[in-house]
Amino acid sequence: IPAAQVQGFKFGLPVLISLRIVLSLLAGLHRWSFRMSGLHEAVRIGATVAVGSVAYVSTLHFLGSLTPPRSVTVLEFFFTTGMMLGYRFAPRASSNWVRRIARPRMEGFQRTLIVGAGSAGDLLLRDLDRSDAHNYMVVGFVDDDLSKRRSSIGGRPVLGNVAALSGLVAKHRITKVLIAIPHLPGARVREILASCAQAKVGFKIIPASFTYLDEKVTAAMLHDVSPEDLLPREAITFDPLEVQGLIKGRRVMITGAGGSIGSEIARQVAGYGAEQLILVDMNENELYFLARNLLEKYPQMKVEALVADIRDAAQMLYLGEKFRPQDIFHAAAHKHVPLMEDMPAEAVKNNVFGTLNVASMADSIGAERFILISTDKAVRPTSVMGASKRVAETLVRDLAHKSKTRFTAVRFGNVLGSAGSVVPLFKQQIERGGPVTVTHPDCTRFFMTIPEAVGLVLIAGLGKYGELCILDMGEAIRIADLAANMITMAGLVPNVDIPIVFTGLRPGEKLYEELFTEEEEESHVVRNKILVAKSIPAPKELARWLEELRHAAATNDHESIIDAFRAIVPSYQPAGRAKPSVPTLKLVKAETKANFGA
Repeated sequence: IPAAQVQGFKFGLPVLISLRIVLSLLAGLHRWSFRMSGLHEAVRIGATVAVGSVAYVSTLHFLGSLTPPRSVTVLEFFFTTGMMLGYRFAPRASSNWVRRIARPRMEGFQRTLIVGAGSAGDLLLRDLDRSDAHNYMVVGFVDDDLSKRRSSIGGRPVLGNVAALSGLVAKHRITKVLIAIPHLPGARVREILASCAQAKVGFKIIPASFTYLDEKVTAAMLHDVSPEDLLPREAITFDPLEVQGLIKGRRVMITGAGGSIGSEIARQVAGYGAEQLILVDMNENELYFLARNLLEKYPQMKVEALVADIRDAAQMLYLGEKFRPQDIFHAAAHKHVPLMEDMPAEAVKNNVFGTLNVASMADSIGAERFILISTDKAVRPTSVMGASKRVAETLVRDLAHKSKTRFTAVRFGNVLGSAGSVVPLFKQQIERGGPVTVTHPDCTRFFMTIPEAVGLVLIAGLGKYGELCILDMGEAIRIADLAANMITMAGLVPNVDIPIVFTGLRPGEKLYEELFTEEEEESHVVRNKILVAKSIPAPKELARWLEELRHAAATNDHESIIDAFRAIVPSYQPAGRAKPSVPTLKLVKAETKANFGA
């Protein structure tokens, strides 16, 4: 080495080391986590070293000192970068290597596939590699993108597409499948479950609320695939500021407050800042716990828990006059189809005249808004329950033309997870070891989540939409497919581990449900997939047929109840009965008629 270069080295080395230390401190390299280092840290290390090399050459040139050969400067850049990267990433690489070697020896470890080789899958794998708080050993990825085929992500290969998932599960002895595709359509989730129906494999999925990709994708975000993930459409959300503007500072009454829908309405209304909640129900236990929870969470809000029967018109009027609610949500109803077939008088008393009592109270006290919770079973009904809810809709829509109160009926299908729905029933049957009972192999139903149902009720009911609002619920789901998917989600094989038994349609049940009658087909989308149906005039002799219903219910005359329902709802076709061309009206005593006027 020439003497001049040796002398230049002795002068330049302290300058180089000083610049490297200062720039590393300014870049904060010493503060970064060794175990959590990633691409972002690698780029910053490279940039810091490059700036240091430029600053070193510039400083020597400014001081008039001999600069080293360009080859030496370039070699030093790569050598320093490599050493710093190695120092930074060696702990993480060695730690991951130790975990990958040790994990198969762990008790209860699960060989795992990740569905989705995109950003979410990559970030999920990184978290799994860094964490010891799980027992997943990721074997590889599955993705339908052909460009990713046979590539490697985080040291794991992309083994094939989703269609090959079943074979890959068997080949690699997979016991857990992690679905890491944001906003995966329900149809695709059902396809994945169906493809693995014969394999005893568990499933996890990133939440539907996941909206963007960043370093927060973790194993803790994964949850079991649920029936909500199977819906044949994207989840519908509502603008919270819009809903808050409709509710904040108002007095709100909720009947049926102890039920699944009523209690969720109460919780959301309280969260949006209502001034006072008047909770009405006959179920005193559920009512008590709901009121207590609301007061604990919202101590500044006035909460009234009232045990009262909507069939008592005088009591409803008393409560209305005492509390003067501005908005009334009427969720109280008998909803079980087979039970109402056996006791139609109870459906009449509760669903028809209970609704009339609450609606009349709303009109009498001058409430601003009245919202009836209805059901798709009211469309071309074949059950007493459906017919009673259709009559309730008719009453509300008839009152809407006569009253200053704004009346709205909100109609939707089955609610996932509500009390008495098929989802909790299927879960209980699966936990007991089966069988899972389904009425008919071709039976279909519309489904929605409880938050969707309540969001629809609040937006459509409190907004100026119309007399009948319906949610566009997408495609109906086959109940048999739902049962099979739930068995698969439990890591069991349908009709092998858990049998599916078809029991036949129960009295009053339909093979499929509808959202509109023929007259209501002329509906239009408002927004958020809310449809407003065309208004249908009430039957001319509605008052007389209501009196027939009241008298028939009071005397438990089932035949007369059916006849009255068919007169008010011409599309009602009870199972096993021919539809007469003109129903026969039975006259009732004059004193009974006076009750309707009250």
